[in-house]
Amino acid sequence: MSELVYQLRDVTKEYDGRCVLQVDHLDIRQGEIFALVGPSGAGKSTLLRLLNFLESPTTGRINFLDTEFNPGRPMPLKLRRRVTTVFQRPLLLNRSVGANVTYGLRLRGQRNSTHRVDAALEEVGLRHMVRQRAQTLSGGEAQRVALARAIVLQPDVLLLDEPTANLDPYNVGLIEDIIGTLNRERGTTLVLVTHNVFQAKRLAQRVALLLEGQVVEVSDVETFFESPRDARTAAFVRGEMVY
Repeated sequence: MSELVYQLRDVTKEYDGRCVLQVDHLDIRQGEIFALVGPSGAGKSTLLRLLNFLESPTTGRINFLDTEFNPGRPMPLKLRRRVTTVFQRPLLLNRSVGANVTYGLRLRGQRNSTHRVDAALEEVGLRHMVRQRAQTLSGGEAQRVALARAIVLQPDVLLLDEPTANLDPYNVGLIEDIIGTLNRERGTTLVLVTHNVFQAKRLAQRVALLLEGQVVEVSDVETFFESPRDARTAAFVRGEMVY
């Protein structure tokens, strides 16, 4: 069995006294594509923020590569930098494509990064746009620049929050190909939040269903879609309302 990257135990997250996430037990394995699916408001994005250490759990613990993260113990910077997130609506600097991809490296004090930036843009098919202003890009191109900005940092874990939402099928296909290549060729662990169950089926090795802040089922992709153990999972896969 693969090494565990994340181990969540008795994790809760509250806002203003209201519990929005309650995960008793969840493991994410090194080198897998792990999809989180569920309706809006199920807690998927909240869980992603905890996995990126942007917020602390209210209770419980998250182990990342055998280092514990809990309400009183922040994750060390050197480990936080091993995780990168690409959000649904990427915020790009009002500068060139190349400057956007270089930005994270500059924050880490890494200079002379032209070769790495060019290689990252090549991976997402945008090397020819390195000098183009980011504000002139289409939605699909902007999302690929955001992916290049993450790829250039060479993270161990890449968290993706609805990375293809509102994109046309052509750009969805391009981004899914990039995700698959990262996983196969680099062994990057990817956690994918998506409303698109077909995308989860295409990309993931394992899938988790969240409902009302709780993990209903975690299964390998074949079991999840063909013979789910929980009736709520079966209903969700069939497209029925399970709120």
